[in-house]
Amino acid sequence: MFYKLHFLQYLWRQICLVRLLPYLSLSAWILPLLLFTSGNNSLMAHDEALYASRARLMFDSGNWMTPWENAHHKTPGPYWLIASFYKLFGMSDTSARIPSMIAGIFSLWLVYEISRIMLGKKIAWLAAAILSVEFLWLQYCRLSTPDVPMIFLVLLAIYSLIKTELYPKYRYLWSFIAGFSLGLGFLVRSFMIFLPIIALFPYLIWEHHRHRHLANPILYLGFLVGLIPTFVWLWLSWLHYGNNSFEELLKFVVQLGSDDSYNHGPLFYVWNILFKAFPWAFFGILGFFLTLHRPINRYQLILVGFPLTLFVELSLFNTRYPHYGLCLYPFIALFASVGLSWLGNIYQTEIYSEFPLQKSKNKILKLFAKNNLPRNLSYGFGGFGVLLVIASTIILTWGSSDIHKYAAIGLAMGLGWLILPVVWISRYHFGKKFLTARYWIAGWLIPCWLALATMGSIGMLSDYNPVLKTFLQQSAIASIVQSHPTYYVQIDQKTQVLFEFYLPIPAKQVASISQIPALSYAWIYTEQSPKLSRPHRIISTVKEYQLIQFLS
Repeated sequence: MFYKLHFLQYLWRQICLVRLLPYLSLSAWILPLLLFTSGNNSLMAHDEALYASRARLMFDSGNWMTPWENAHHKTPGPYWLIASFYKLFGMSDTSARIPSMIAGIFSLWLVYEISRIMLGKKIAWLAAAILSVEFLWLQYCRLSTPDVPMIFLVLLAIYSLIKTELYPKYRYLWSFIAGFSLGLGFLVRSFMIFLPIIALFPYLIWEHHRHRHLANPILYLGFLVGLIPTFVWLWLSWLHYGNNSFEELLKFVVQLGSDDSYNHGPLFYVWNILFKAFPWAFFGILGFFLTLHRPINRYQLILVGFPLTLFVELSLFNTRYPHYGLCLYPFIALFASVGLSWLGNIYQTEIYSEFPLQKSKNKILKLFAKNNLPRNLSYGFGGFGVLLVIASTIILTWGSSDIHKYAAIGLAMGLGWLILPVVWISRYHFGKKFLTARYWIAGWLIPCWLALATMGSIGMLSDYNPVLKTFLQQSAIASIVQSHPTYYVQIDQKTQVLFEFYLPIPAKQVASISQIPALSYAWIYTEQSPKLSRPHRIISTVKEYQLIQFLS
């Protein structure tokens, strides 16, 4: 009896291990990319430093509801989240970034789960692995901004809606979680959460006869409960600032809707995504057409309808920034996994008749298969890898030290791309049949992983303003800024938000130089120093600014 019980316990542990294996392997895949640094960290101006410094204001003041002099234009969710981690780990740029890292890992698991239900385990793991090595996605998983936490909530809502269909017995639980996630999304990202909510309408409305989500009161109840923290904050803000609390929120949305100061045209997201999700966006286009050709039963309006609607919304919205499109990146990864998996089947199967998709009437898909696209891609990217290796070697040997870090990235990626022709040649010219499609697909993942790992290791994904942070940490400067307030009349906004985070005593703005007290310290533009009429001494210079002390 004892041995039987022991065997059953062992069997249960093995089953649990098998279930956890995809999550453990995906975590092991992305954690180095999230954690690799040069040993130094500094915040990116402008958005990252803004969120981190506003959270610092809450943390320092102890006022988490109304720390501002005037009504604020954004909901406080991201500030609360970052300030909570200041409480746990102390105030630092690393602490500010932990929420996005955690949300990034959870998002990865959700992409796996959503894809597993729709397309199976193999494509699901590949989709999550691809998402990890999409440059813009990884970058924002390492920044103290609300974008990735919001996307996590959107993915959780989508997952919950799917689970509601799969398990009618737990319909109310999953419906509540779906609504709660979207309601909480308003606290995290304000009115921006309504873009993905609207993108769910094709699925919610056109498939309503089947899933009946819109007739489920628990979904709305969850949404209202998710809004409670926002309602509480709005009420307390209204007590403090009056109607300005509501006006600032609405005015900010109106300004965003009409602002096109960067002159990004309606095709901005097309070229931006192709560039920042390279090479996965191209596989994503292939996977998108494959999915259109062979629709996914029950989930087509989530898989295709959601990203397509969201893309149209973002393109019509006048204010266009790369990070606004981040919610599309999990779906780009999903489509890319479909496209790459299909190419992997072509790679592994030499008989044309064995491809179901190639028997179709779709001429483009048949053309891809007939011309052996996997072979051509292997040789093409292998050649590209050779060029990268040669160029990087030349730069590392004779180039200036300023561009050595870029050469290191090129060398890592170039060596990685050589895997593709090596695998192809070994299989089809030397008969190494054990080199299946998994090896070929790994030849696409590894170069991107190596390049991003190299970027992280040299600080390109974590150390955005090293000059300013290092300057403030110098003993002579640190002794001043830690014990004396500093003043400024005018500095650029990016430097201002970095000062608000890194200066132990926040700098104070004054209307003119004459308002700065005698023996006080001030930040001025370097070219202003010779023009000052008041006696002063220059302490030091950083970038285009000087720290000076007025002697009288």
